[in-house]
Amino acid sequence: MPLVRPDRPLIPLFEAMGYGIELDPEAVEAHCVLEISPLHLNRQGSLHGGVAATLLDTASGITASLTCDPQGITPFVTLSLNVNYLAVARQGCVRATGRITGGGSTTKFVSCDLRDGAGRLIAASTGVFKRVRGTAAEDAG
Repeated sequence: MPLVRPDRPLIPLFEAMGYGIELDPEAVEAHCVLEISPLHLNRQGSLHGGVAATLLDTASGITASLTCDPQGITPFVTLSLNVNYLAVARQGCVRATGRITGGGSTTKFVSCDLRDGAGRLIAASTGVFKRVRGTAAEDAG
């Protein structure tokens, strides 16, 4: 699976949570993919809402970055994120897919869906992301 920067290590959060990143620069979409394990479950045995929100936020932020560069490394920060939880996922693979819905040169509006392996919608988000200029990550990209 393609990584955000194959020549650099994943950020610790990606490694700790065990999810991967797939990029589609032509479609301007980023995907976060996670194989659900017991680590990701809440007390009821379903995917924890915080894990779902993290996948949605990450896919959305990287999607915003893809509007600036095909590797998705231009830094964006989350200004707001609204998550709607629609169904439970207990096992298997889930995928968050971000899509640009609007914005200008520094602020992007992104919608994101989290779906299970059968295509069932687990959660959906809308967010606003702002480009951060003059950072080390942007300069290195």
